[in-house]
Amino acid sequence: MHIFSIIFPLIFIVALGYTSCFFKFFNQQHIAGLSKFTFYVSLPAFLMLNMSQINLHQSISLEAFLSFYMPVLSVFSLGILIDRVFLSKPAAGIKQANYQQYSVFGLAGSYSNMVLVGIPIVIASLGKEMIAIAFMIITFHSTLLFALTYLIGAKGNADDFSWGKFAKNMALNPIVLSIGTGLILNVSGITLFTNLANSLELLASPAIACALFVLGANLVFYKIAANWQPALISSLLKILLLPAGVLVVATYVFVLETQIRNVLVLLSASPVGVNAYLIASQLKQHQATLAGAVVLSTVLSVFSFTFWLAVLL
Repeated sequence: MHIFSIIFPLIFIVALGYTSCFFKFFNQQHIAGLSKFTFYVSLPAFLMLNMSQINLHQSISLEAFLSFYMPVLSVFSLGILIDRVFLSKPAAGIKQANYQQYSVFGLAGSYSNMVLVGIPIVIASLGKEMIAIAFMIITFHSTLLFALTYLIGAKGNADDFSWGKFAKNMALNPIVLSIGTGLILNVSGITLFTNLANSLELLASPAIACALFVLGANLVFYKIAANWQPALISSLLKILLLPAGVLVVATYVFVLETQIRNVLVLLSASPVGVNAYLIASQLKQHQATLAGAVVLSTVLSVFSFTFWLAVLL
């Protein structure tokens, strides 16, 4: 019942978003507007305020960083291997390996929807004070995995990958920018004047609910393709194998505190992030697989989170 009480409010808001869009109460244009408010206004305000107030000594940990990213990079590599050996079917007459395709599948099994799903789960199950460690993980998440995806896909070809353009896109990403701004405020000791802080609190207050609602609504627009098998494989890598790896490394290799370990496992158990689908669309590789993986992993995460919470709590 304790686990049900944690999961139910989150499922309810996601389901409300899905049904509202499925029955045409909201259309795609409405959701696009709400998404823009959520990702460019409300969530950045939430992340900046919390980052400016956290205890940095509790949020910066090399052992926690390695406990999370060692399994992430391992699963990313495993995804590449699975796609190359078992899933990829080169077109007739083409013998050259398609590293863009392999790297996108690796991304599908390792890229977590931490902002929309991970943070709400951590707050609901472990408390708001435990999100400090999550910000360190989130800050490097997209940067590391997207860079790897592009670099492996390009195989070092500068024409296919530009560090300058990539750095600009990451620096202007609202999530990275808001966490970075909050970090500057925290380190510098600058205190926002009361009226501005109260205004930002109002903007931040609907962030989690809006994020979950938008996630549910967007599931209407992503379909599980006919080739659902690769989507299922990447989903299982993402919500079962990856958190299992994080649990083992955090518990037996670096012997982290229980609460920090729990945060890392729950973040890693988050479903496949929508941004991975956007990367697949940009590279024109595994688009159907990623669209299916976003839907499948999100639906299956209801059961996987129940399992992981039972193991951890």
